[in-house]
Order: sequence, then C-alpha cells, then structure tokens
Amino acid sequence: MIALTLYTRAGCHLCDQMKAVIERVAANAPLALEEVDIDSDTSLQARYGHDIPVLVIDDAEVARHRVDERRLRELLRNPKGTRAREPKLTRA
Repeated sequence: MIALTLYTRAGCHLCDQMKAVIERVAANAPLALEEVDIDSDTSLQARYGHDIPVLVIDDAEVARHRVDERRLRELLRNPKGTRAREPKLTRA
C-alpha cells in the first residue's frame, strides 16, 4: 500500500479538487490517504501558508496546487523516483 499525505485546510477549493482526483485514482489502486489540516499546527501554517494543497507520497513532496489523474497514476507507479523527472540545472 502506498502512503499519501495531503496537506490541506477547510474551505480550500484546490484541496477539494486534489482530494477528488486522489479518490478517483484510489478506486483502482491500493492507497492510504492521510489528510493533514495545516491550520491544526502553527509550524505547518508557517511552512505552507496559502501554498496548498501539497501532496506527499512516501515522504516525498510530489505536487502543489494541482495534480491530474494521469500524473498521479504515473507518480504512483514510481513513488521513489518522483523527483527524477524534475529538470536538472546545468552550469553554463
């Protein structure tokens, strides 16, 4: 089972949208979703502020604000390599 954490808050429409995507994907995948209300912890409020939702898979942040079903399925196929797809910085 893959562990997902969704950092969210009440009244956040983007959070509701991301949760709906997760629920649709979870219908066909073994997921364990933990929702964390950032307003319940001042350190989380300071860390994320209005920069939510944030999706974490197996302790790696993989998405902020939006994720679509195709991208989430891709992330779930390779949860440990989620950061490998980010562009690499090169020096000129």
